[in-house]
Amino acid sequence: MSTTFAKRVAAADWAAVAAEVDDLGCALLPKLVTDKEAAAVTRLYQDVSRFRATVDMKRYRFGEGEYRYFAEPFPEVVGGLREALYPRLLPIAQEWWNRLGRDAEWPDTLGEWLDVCHRAGQTRPTPILLRYEQGDWNALHRDLYGEKVFPLQVVINLSQPGVDHTGGEFLLVEQRPRAQSRGTSVLIPHGHGLVFTTRDRPVKSTRGWSASPVRHGVSTIKSGVRFTLGLVFHDAT
Repeated sequence: MSTTFAKRVAAADWAAVAAEVDDLGCALLPKLVTDKEAAAVTRLYQDVSRFRATVDMKRYRFGEGEYRYFAEPFPEVVGGLREALYPRLLPIAQEWWNRLGRDAEWPDTLGEWLDVCHRAGQTRPTPILLRYEQGDWNALHRDLYGEKVFPLQVVINLSQPGVDHTGGEFLLVEQRPRAQSRGTSVLIPHGHGLVFTTRDRPVKSTRGWSASPVRHGVSTIKSGVRFTLGLVFHDAT
């Protein structure tokens, strides 16, 4: 694991992050990429050889915009952050599954977990570089690519809010058991990460702990261009 990225991830107050994710389903992380790194990753979007697939969101009724799945080998910042974040997120994931009475099958390292995914037929890499232009948006959804799922993921804003783009808030909507949906909106600062729920998470109810379904999306870009890096911790079929 890269010491540089491990130090950046360790700079977060992980007790506070865990508490906020428990409360809201998402939590801001400190700055994970430098301005120079953010610009370098953004420039990669034009080099199609670095990606395994491109998705036109409008074509699939996912919203409007475009994103590309990285091909291996990943840029250092992508692979380094994914590897450094996994062990920090793992205790939260394990506690969530314990509350829900589920078996937590995730090993101690990302490499071991991805081996589990690959044996299950989920062999395609899932780190994503997303591009939103004026008028683009992302419909509420979940990033599920097979039976093997890690319950948390991270998105990093590579653009400067208010400078490179306006609008484009991260949206998270949670359906509480026997209650109305609850929405959360976050404008992610430049270079910072946001950890959020992939599929569902435990919430306290009168009968103990219940699984609360969660979906996420992005509000309409009002002006400019917004690039984001998405780090999912399970691979795809």
